[in-house]
Amino acid sequence: MTDITASMVKELRDKSGAGMMDCKQALKENDGDMEAAVDWLRTKGIAKAEKKAGRTAAEGLIGVATSGTTGAVVEVNSETDFVARNDQFQDMVREVAKLGLSANGDVEALKAAEYPGAGKSVADYVTNLIGTIGENMSVRRTASLSVSNGVVASYVHNQTADGLGKIGVLVALESDGDADKLNALGKQVAMHVAATSPLAATTEELDPAVIERERTVLAEQARESGKPEAVIEKMIEGRMRKFYEEVVLLAQTFVIDGENTVEKALKNAEGDVGGAITLKGFVRYALGEGIEKEETDFAAEVAAAVTD
Repeated sequence: MTDITASMVKELRDKSGAGMMDCKQALKENDGDMEAAVDWLRTKGIAKAEKKAGRTAAEGLIGVATSGTTGAVVEVNSETDFVARNDQFQDMVREVAKLGLSANGDVEALKAAEYPGAGKSVADYVTNLIGTIGENMSVRRTASLSVSNGVVASYVHNQTADGLGKIGVLVALESDGDADKLNALGKQVAMHVAATSPLAATTEELDPAVIERERTVLAEQARESGKPEAVIEKMIEGRMRKFYEEVVLLAQTFVIDGENTVEKALKNAEGDVGGAITLKGFVRYALGEGIEKEETDFAAEVAAAVTD
């Protein structure tokens, strides 16, 4: 039987990225054959990924990337916040966000894109990383914005590292004005979006079902007053205007100055920027939103980990 040396273990570890003990075991199982050991580890890594895939991954990071007139945001999930602080995981999310610039908001296209320097797709790279780190991970979603002239500004809240955090926002501003000033303004609007979580940029873009549901609730409340129908209709319209001010971005009070609406703040900034400004859109991603987290017995989970 071939003696397994420390240098052999190191070589395999450098090639595979697997842990030292896994590399040593792989070499033993394959009588020191380096290529066979690599294949053995790949198989084991895939098996680990499959084993972990059933676990809920609701932690992780939001990543943003911008390049001139284009911006992208991605959500990549992990099982624990501990992994989200892992440098290897952070580097992966950062690269995936950059690839999102060319994916046009298509998550399947993003997963199929070639991961830089790896010679494999993003999906396969993440699968291998699952085997290395030992937690389920997934590229959950992506979105992108672009403008013909102007900027796509970004903001990350609860930032863990550059371009990575718990909330990521993109804001697209169309303008022929000064790009630097426009980007600074866009970042302020993105900060506002992070804080207020608007449902739409304009009233026209609001989901009709949301409007109808709110109007129905307000109508029922107004009719409880017992006032005439004509008065009730005015009450409903007044309350709907208040609703729009709360959920429509351009109608909200700009948190940066606390006085003007966002629409008015953009208009006021045109003189400084040196051109008309049009809000073309925004995207706000909050980590884990919409994911139903499993309720687990922590003691049982620890016990399972010990015997795994």
